[in-house]
Amino acid sequence: MTSAPDAVDSTGAVDSADAVDVSARFRSVLGHFCTGVAIVTACEDGEPVGFACQSFTALSLEPPLVLFCPARTSGTWPVIERVGRFAVNVLAGEQRDVSAVFGSRGADKFSSVSWTPAPSGSPLLDGALTWVDCAVETVHEAGDHYVVIGRVVALGEASARRPLLFYRGGYTVTEAAPDAMPGGPRPDDWF
Repeated sequence: MTSAPDAVDSTGAVDSADAVDVSARFRSVLGHFCTGVAIVTACEDGEPVGFACQSFTALSLEPPLVLFCPARTSGTWPVIERVGRFAVNVLAGEQRDVSAVFGSRGADKFSSVSWTPAPSGSPLLDGALTWVDCAVETVHEAGDHYVVIGRVVALGEASARRPLLFYRGGYTVTEAAPDAMPGGPRPDDWF
């Protein structure tokens, strides 16, 4: 078992002089966990908003719930919170440019991508691997982020294309999946 870094004392407090080192190490270590890339979108008074998000996951089957974690500094999150609904667009492997646009500040993010409205009115990006349309269920404060739980109200179709992934500070895609995984995990094993 590995002990906590020297910058963290027995109470879990971080010495402010070493906080930068802890943050860098935290980012480096967790960068080894591969995540999918999604764009969370909403529409307020006909104006679409959205941001790139790695912290998206399924939460519950019954009822169907998902979660994502926007930064407290996000300019998009307050709009989504006011609207009370959002769509999650799961990006396909060939959509690195879409992720880059939605991951930047200040750009007109929707000028370079076509979209159609989800049942909630939230933007569904053309070319996305699939999508999930949701209503905001609850929000929790968590450090420098919020944990947003959404109730699923509509779902996109499944796709055989490969997803866009983020790993160790860069984009990647999976290799072609085998037709079947004999003895491998079944859907019930994971969720």
